[in-house]
Amino acid sequence: MLMSVIEGALSVPAYPELAGKRVLITGLTSRCGVDIVRAFAEHRGRLVMQFAEASETMETVAEIAAPDALEAKAYGPVGCGTEAAVQFAKTAMRAFGGLDVVINLVALDPHDLDASATLADVEQMVADRLTLPHQISRIAANRMSMVWTEGLILNIATLGGSVGRRGRAFAAVAKAGLTALTRAQAEEWAGRAVRFNAIAPESGLASGGQGLSGEPDIAAMALYLASGRGKALSGCVFEAAVA
Repeated sequence: MLMSVIEGALSVPAYPELAGKRVLITGLTSRCGVDIVRAFAEHRGRLVMQFAEASETMETVAEIAAPDALEAKAYGPVGCGTEAAVQFAKTAMRAFGGLDVVINLVALDPHDLDASATLADVEQMVADRLTLPHQISRIAANRMSMVWTEGLILNIATLGGSVGRRGRAFAAVAKAGLTALTRAQAEEWAGRAVRFNAIAPESGLASGGQGLSGEPDIAAMALYLASGRGKALSGCVFEAAVA
């Protein structure tokens, strides 16, 4: 089932129904998210871009989006804590009068933990990195359901650093945490026109190498899930090759 969905997502190049859609993309960095921005811009979306780092990357990505996007706005880093997430979510929704799609990019790196880190340490790190996306998604989903917007929220966890035994183990923990969150959210919002899906780093433990390979594939999947073809999917977790 999921493999056929992946093949379908990568074989369909354009979705006219995405024109004018209001898309929030959070957690953008110089190495993650550019292809996703470009994909939705080329589909004439209205983009709200939030960058995890304040740098010239913001200007560069905005320039990439500007020629094709119907409209585009860029914001810098968001502070930690629930209040900061609430304020930014409200700002993002006011930009174009609401949101149709929320894509949260969550950067994870096993090198952020020392070699003596325990499983509990890894789980806590993943939980901490998912806090901001979770808060933003909750607020956005609530607004979508109130106005009966058929919305999509897609959490994408990316894994930095070299791929090795430690990286694979880290990816497995990250996928487990993201899967639990995504399925809980999908169940909570089932029947209220809001869908939750996720893309997790490939752990190599079960996928057999059949996941997405690189950000262009991830961008294609994001388009597919946001389109009419993806409306039946919620609570699904796909895998993407680790960096």
